[in-house]
Amino acid sequence: MASDPLRTIALGRVIGAWGVGGWVKVEPFAGAGETALVKAPSWHLIRSGGPAVTAIDRWVDVLRARRHSAGVVAKFPDCDDRDAALALRGAEVGVRRCDFPKLPQGQFYWVDLIGCEISNPAGESLGRVSAIDDHGAHPIIETDAGLLIPYVDAYLVEVVPDEGRIVVDWQADWSR
Repeated sequence: MASDPLRTIALGRVIGAWGVGGWVKVEPFAGAGETALVKAPSWHLIRSGGPAVTAIDRWVDVLRARRHSAGVVAKFPDCDDRDAALALRGAEVGVRRCDFPKLPQGQFYWVDLIGCEISNPAGESLGRVSAIDDHGAHPIIETDAGLLIPYVDAYLVEVVPDEGRIVVDWQADWSR
């Protein structure tokens, strides 16, 4: 099951301006490590409107982006001063899946597991991956069948995102 390369994945949120030259400061949802935010040539900015906030839904070219402290700072064309950068505060930042950095063979992004069919070695279906969340101790797979499965080596038998399947040493009645 190949991931749609043009699908937009939300990776962070604009939290303010950085400096006075129109740079924005972004808080990545997954930390500022090796994030696709610093590699992607364009970002999708989206924010709902409200009484004191203008809605935003547009793609912007990224002139420059880099990690800074626990976040990312970026510069766009036509964002020339602090006020223009502050006007983008609260916008969610998305990147096309095809703009993510390439990974070594055998590695994959969690987003590529969404929709994968999960089964146990006996062939019993445990549903499809609806989300993967990291709650500190270890990541948890959430399925559309309501199961919560620890994403740890002790339970993972096989993970093959290209084929859309995951096999886990787990039973359907263990986490309900």
